[in-house]
Amino acid sequence: MGIELAELDQRVVSALQVDGRVGPGRIADVLGVSARTVARSLARVAGVVQVVRVPDRATLPEVTLLRVRVLRGRVEVLADALARRQEVLFVDILTGGEEISAVTVGGSPRLPTGQAITSVQAHRVLHVFSDAADWRTGLLTPDETAALTPPAPTAHHVPDELDQRLLDVLTADARTAPAAIASAVGAPESTVRRRVDRLVDAGLVRTCVVADSRVFGLAVDANVWMTVPPGRLPEFGERLAADPVVHGVLATTGATNLMAAVFCRDLAQLYRFVTALHDIPSAEVTVVAGAVKRAGHRHPADAVAHTPG
Repeated sequence: MGIELAELDQRVVSALQVDGRVGPGRIADVLGVSARTVARSLARVAGVVQVVRVPDRATLPEVTLLRVRVLRGRVEVLADALARRQEVLFVDILTGGEEISAVTVGGSPRLPTGQAITSVQAHRVLHVFSDAADWRTGLLTPDETAALTPPAPTAHHVPDELDQRLLDVLTADARTAPAAIASAVGAPESTVRRRVDRLVDAGLVRTCVVADSRVFGLAVDANVWMTVPPGRLPEFGERLAADPVVHGVLATTGATNLMAAVFCRDLAQLYRFVTALHDIPSAEVTVVAGAVKRAGHRHPADAVAHTPG
């Protein structure tokens, strides 16, 4: 882990950011390479990239952003405990080894009991300007991105019990083939294909690429916690969401009412990003020392560390 991918592999993964279920043939057509080349690329990146289904953020229950300070030596244990909880979508260990940043859904967060936690800041998320599923590497041209972008949802659909089982399979791996889905849910493959197409048409298969940012040559993962005048939250939030280094922007309650998550090539680029925030009254920068869970799934680097045996 942590080794930068070759340029072609980065572009193939960038295509998956646009449409996580796009086939090798379509990627090949858009990128101007052979389908066999794309298939080999997908095989190479399979161990370091996950494509998962995530719910539309508008359908999520209450979302809370946590900053949890922990006794030295206990941070990894607590981070692992948080990551095991289904309601916790993101867990990061911040540089310094005594603080965890986490995102949890479903009202008041439940934290593990014990004396390891020394303080907790809980910020309710008021608005999401962008999230992990919106982030793009910027390695595709606008025409390539447009060619890969799925059509807008065309129908409303309320999933039934079988649909929900299909969605559960796609949540774990959004690229699961129809035959494998059919085997997992015990339904005919023709039924699965028809149902998945209907779910896609209804916009219920939103995908997200989960990968170590270092595979794109982005060695620094940081959070910028800002305090801005409430009336200017939309202005700053939308501006930050459009910045290619930003992979998430949240308006929150609390003294720091706007948080941006950023990927940078190095600390020098992070410095340039922060110093460009000259019209923002206050900002605190924290660097992520280790990503534990992203978009509801173990981060690829952390998953390796927790593989049994």
